[in-house]
Amino acid sequence: MRVLSRQRGVSLIEVMMAVLIFSIGLIGLASLMVMATRANHTAYLRTQVVYLANSMAGRMSANSVGVWDGDYNGSYPVSSTSVGCGYGSACDAAALATHDQRLWSAQLKTFLPNPTATIACGGVGTAGYDPTSQLATRPPYGGTCTMTLNWNEQREGDQTHRDAEMQTFKWSFQP
Repeated sequence: MRVLSRQRGVSLIEVMMAVLIFSIGLIGLASLMVMATRANHTAYLRTQVVYLANSMAGRMSANSVGVWDGDYNGSYPVSSTSVGCGYGSACDAAALATHDQRLWSAQLKTFLPNPTATIACGGVGTAGYDPTSQLATRPPYGGTCTMTLNWNEQREGDQTHRDAEMQTFKWSFQP
């Protein structure tokens, strides 16, 4: 004896359940993509912070006399109205430090959201330093500099920069 099945296709309820399950999976994938994009942006900002810190440390290393004199100490970004070295002309250590501060401040404003920074160098001054001496063309700096960079980092669910969390990168180094 042969049993005939009365079902002749897929019911509408089965199709709707399959579409619902598929939709939930797509929503989950979309949320993973959003989280990955935010994590990628956070990593980008932190990479920029390390790049900017190394950039200013390199500038300071090239101008040891300016570091000795405390020309790099202060808060950043600085105003763009300060005068530094002109193109094609020589300048002293203080003017070079001012030029470095202007360039670094422009980079901070370009690469980081709402940046603030401080540099504080201490430990060794210029007492007994003779810049005209041939051996003193590039004095070793025996002190320590501390660089602190702050920026806003938007987190999941933040709607505005007011809700963003302030991040800090602090680095002690010898230029």
